[in-house]
Amino acid sequence: MIYLASNSPRRRELLQQIHVHFEPLLFRGPGRHDHDISEHELPDEDAVSYVQRVALAKATGGVQRMRWRNLPERLLLAADTTLEVDGEIVGKPDDGEHAVAILQRLSGRAHRVLTAVVVSDGARYASSLSISEVRFRPLSEDEVRNYVATGEASDKAGAYGIQGRAALFVEEIRGSYSGIMGLPLFETGALLREFGYPL
Repeated sequence: MIYLASNSPRRRELLQQIHVHFEPLLFRGPGRHDHDISEHELPDEDAVSYVQRVALAKATGGVQRMRWRNLPERLLLAADTTLEVDGEIVGKPDDGEHAVAILQRLSGRAHRVLTAVVVSDGARYASSLSISEVRFRPLSEDEVRNYVATGEASDKAGAYGIQGRAALFVEEIRGSYSGIMGLPLFETGALLREFGYPL
């Protein structure tokens, strides 16, 4: 059994897919609600630095909460996903109109999806980074607005989930499908094995 320091249902599904037994170690909400796990960008921070910093903050925050709550010591896994377009970090949409603007920007072109994974035993932290490229076909405004109206765009980096209806937008991917979903299973498995977790 490990702790999963994430509120993401996609990460839970992916861990179940590879038969990792976990217990969610929940935060109060998205990172902006916990002062020690800031999802806000720092000045001049690039996407790689950003996603690695946030994933590590989630891991260290998870270990702290494990101790504050007097929980049994176990391995802890945390992850963070972000998008990059033209060197700019694209996170989760603030509202429906922001989601529309993000998707219109992704239409007809490629973007990068970065997911950082961190595993800790409470003393040592190890991390890995997955970078994938996704190309969207050109999207009409009606397609974008209809997609956003489903609610699927909310609380997702880049305003879409590749495992949902947005799969219709994806012309090509290069990299890790599970990494685009939010937890690259190849890298996750390697980290867990490094800490002695049997897979």
